[in-house]
Amino acid sequence: MNASLKIKSQVKAAPKKPGVYFWLGKKNEILYIGRAVNLKNRLGNYLQANREPRIAEMVATALKIKIVETKSLLEAIILEANSIKKYWPKYNIKDRDNRSFIYIVIPKTAFARPIIIRGQELERFPKTKADIFGPYQSLKLTEAALKIIRRLFPYSTCQVNSGKPCFDYQIGLCPGACVGAISASDYKKNIVHIILLLKGEHKKLMKKLIKENPATAKALKHLQEVSLIERESSLNNRPKRIETYDISHLAGKEAYGSMVVFSDGQADKAQYRLFKIKDAPAGDDERALAEVLGRRLRHSEWASPDLIVIDGGRPQLDFLSKFFYNKNIVLPFLGISKYGGDQLVFPAKTKAGFKELAKSIKPLLLEGREEAHRFVIKAGRRARSFK
Repeated sequence: MNASLKIKSQVKAAPKKPGVYFWLGKKNEILYIGRAVNLKNRLGNYLQANREPRIAEMVATALKIKIVETKSLLEAIILEANSIKKYWPKYNIKDRDNRSFIYIVIPKTAFARPIIIRGQELERFPKTKADIFGPYQSLKLTEAALKIIRRLFPYSTCQVNSGKPCFDYQIGLCPGACVGAISASDYKKNIVHIILLLKGEHKKLMKKLIKENPATAKALKHLQEVSLIERESSLNNRPKRIETYDISHLAGKEAYGSMVVFSDGQADKAQYRLFKIKDAPAGDDERALAEVLGRRLRHSEWASPDLIVIDGGRPQLDFLSKFFYNKNIVLPFLGISKYGGDQLVFPAKTKAGFKELAKSIKPLLLEGREEAHRFVIKAGRRARSFK
């Protein structure tokens, strides 16, 4: 059986349960690690024709898939992160560096709490002074996971011994560090439980909880994670990297173009770029956009966009459609027409499925458009002031 047929057979036999999957190469090396709330459905997506180039290349290279079932999506998220940390697979880190991954940090201090950071902030937390977990792939999913963990093992984000009960204490998410309702040693037990959970030591944690806190052990065993599952489903359908472009000029002169990036639904400011328009005629926004996109796409070392959004309507979109066609550029893109009441504008022959997906994330696209406008005005003004 050739590799393609073997993979199709494995996908067909995959369970409709949560878990982690490992794509393996010719030397049994791990190419990519992912998680799913439904392994069969998720793996089936990899066999579809409209995959991003990075994933298509990975699937073409793979010989087989290894599957590890988990009891919950939360457990799958934790196993995925710990496995990526152990193996650093090529296609998990391709097109992104460690600085853009998400981590959970728990300082080794009294009344500590989990903190979510980006990889670029890791240097602030030496391993001797903090427990560090990750890398996680999605900020939103990590935030949702911590909310579930906090319901199981409450921790404080308020001022310790302030004498005033915080709101979280009143709804059961804070164990009462603010009003002295819990000792440092008892508080630390909750943090130890969180650390065991994030380390993936599920059996050790359950054994400990059955002995110390049977009610929490039962809650962990029958985890209610509807919000986490909904977030996972949303992430699977949404473009991971969205780039939005805008043009700004002073009475047609000194034009600049902005590129803002949203990764996993969050503004990724380290990836923002400002382009000084060099070749496009003064006041010609269509050619200015084409110049910016042409220069941007020459940077093959930058992560490839899953979706390009431009601040413009039908004239700009039609011009860029011809530009992309002439340059043999194949990327999904759309426009937002401010004069059309923020209507989404699509290239000719855009499939209905893509339109529905774009409409489902329209608030995010509008946020990106506003951010692109803000950035080009602010950064352009700063650049002109240095002239």
